[in-house]
Amino acid sequence: MDIAKIFEALMLICFGAAWPLSIFKLYTTKQAGGKSRPFLVVIMTGYACGILYKIYGRFDAVIYLYALNLVMVAVDLALSWKYQQAEVRG
Repeated sequence: MDIAKIFEALMLICFGAAWPLSIFKLYTTKQAGGKSRPFLVVIMTGYACGILYKIYGRFDAVIYLYALNLVMVAVDLALSWKYQQAEVRG
């Protein structure tokens, strides 16, 4: 395996390690204060660009890590939106 693929995979694993904790905390507390939806959209855009690069550039199994991270951020964004709306309604 190409050493660059290993480092790319490790980077995505490290970045992705935080999302399950963030989702769990948000789901259990149901408080979205301090969450930045624009920031989450930027992160999702980055992961989507990584997926497109893998599709149009160098396709390999690392695409699944990009997809997993994208899904986790999307879940975090959806929960954030849901609970921010609930906080506004009071």
